[in-house]
Amino acid sequence: MKHRTRQHKRPSTTPVKLGPEESFHIDRLTHDARGIATANGKVTFIAGALPGEEVSARVFKSNRRYDEAKLISIQQASDNRVIPACQHFDKCGGCCFMHLAYPEQLNAKQTWLSGQLRKLEFKGDISLLRDEPLGYRRRARLAVKTQKDTSVKMGFRGKASADIVAIENCIVLTQPLQAIIPNLSVLLAQTEKPNVIGHIELLDDDLGCSVLLRLTGVLTDIDRSLWTDAALSHGWHLYLQESTQDKVKCEGDALRQYRLHDMTIHYHPQDFIQVNRPMNDKMVAQALQWLTLSEQDKVLDLFCGAGNFSLPMAKMAAKVVGVEVQPQMVINGELNASINALENLTFIGADLTQTVRHDELKRGFTKALLDPPRAGAFEFLPSLLKLKIDTILYVSCDAATLARDAEFLVAHGYQVKRVSMMEMFPQTAHVETMMLLQKKH
Repeated sequence: MKHRTRQHKRPSTTPVKLGPEESFHIDRLTHDARGIATANGKVTFIAGALPGEEVSARVFKSNRRYDEAKLISIQQASDNRVIPACQHFDKCGGCCFMHLAYPEQLNAKQTWLSGQLRKLEFKGDISLLRDEPLGYRRRARLAVKTQKDTSVKMGFRGKASADIVAIENCIVLTQPLQAIIPNLSVLLAQTEKPNVIGHIELLDDDLGCSVLLRLTGVLTDIDRSLWTDAALSHGWHLYLQESTQDKVKCEGDALRQYRLHDMTIHYHPQDFIQVNRPMNDKMVAQALQWLTLSEQDKVLDLFCGAGNFSLPMAKMAAKVVGVEVQPQMVINGELNASINALENLTFIGADLTQTVRHDELKRGFTKALLDPPRAGAFEFLPSLLKLKIDTILYVSCDAATLARDAEFLVAHGYQVKRVSMMEMFPQTAHVETMMLLQKKH
C-alpha cells in the first residue's frame, strides 16, 4: 500500500527574465539528475548537465540560496554521457537519467542514498539489487487531451510541465504494453467523442494486458462498441471507469492476478502493485533471506496490500498478520490466503497513522515487515516499540522518511544490520531501499 503522498513545501522563488548566457562547470549531480555548479558561493541547478562537464546556460529562476538555469550547449561533454535510447527523452518527464551511462546512474543513486542515510551507523556497504534497465514497467498511465483542431494527443506529462508529450513508444514498458500504444492512437482518432476520455491505464500481468479508460463523461454507444470490439480483437481486457466511480467495479473473477513464489495473488486493476515484476520477485526473495524465517516466527506485515510479502512469509513462518487500511485490499488479501491454502495468514483493516487497538496486535510477534507509502511509518513506530519485536525489515520508496524512521528506531534500541538499494525504477530518480534492523540485546 503506497497511496498516501507526502506534501513537499516549495521554497519561495523570485522569477526573473532569462539571464545572459554564462559558462558553468558541473561538480556533481542531484538525485533527480540535475547538474550542480557552484560559483561565488552560490549553487546553480542545470537540468541535463552531467558532472565534469563545461556547459553554457541561462538562469531563469533565482533566489538567495540557489539559481536554476536552462542548458544551452555543452562545451565539454562527460565521458559518461550517452545518446538517450528514447526519442522522447528531451521532452518527456518520465525518465531523467537516460543521458547518463547506466553504471553511472547506479553510482549516482547509491551516492545519494548514502548521503540520505549518513546519520545512521552500520557496518558494510549498501548492496545493490537490480535487473534489466529497460522493458520492465508493467503498468502505465497515459494522459489524453483533445486539441482545438479536434486532433487527440496521448502521452506522458512533460519535464516540469503539465503539457502532454505525445509518444509513439515507451521503451521502459514491457514489450506487450509497447505493442498496445500504436493501436490506442488509432482508436482515439476513430473515437467520436475522445474528450470524455481523461486517462488510459495500461496493465500487463498473468492474465495478459488490460486497458482501463478513466471517463470524464459518457461514451456514446458507437464509441463504446468501438473500444469493446478492439479489445476483443487484440485480446485486451477492457475496463471502463465511469465519471461517477472512484474506482472501476471489479471483484471475484474480474480481478487481475500475478504469480509470485508459486502462489497466485489477486488484486484490483487500480490497486498498488510493484510495477517492475522481475525486481518484485527479487525483492521478495531478498526479504525472505534477510528475515531468516522459521516455523517458530510470528510476523507482523504492516502496509501489506493484498499480500505481496504476506503470502510468501506465511509459507515459512508459524503465523503472519497483515495490516492494511484499504478495506477492499483486506478482502483481496483474505481471498489470496484462502486460494493459496494459507490458514496461518490473517488480514486486518487498520489505519496505521492512528492509534490501533486490535486483539491481533499484541505482544508475541518476533519479526515485522514494513512497506509504507512515501510518508513513512513514523506515526505507528511508538506502537511498534511496545510490541518488543526483535527484527524489523523496512522497505521504503522514500529515503528521507526511511532515514527519519530508522533514526527513531535506533534511538530506541535497534541497530541497522543491512541496507540494500533496489533498482526498481531504472532511468528515473526513484530509489527503493530495504533495511534490516535488529533489537540490541
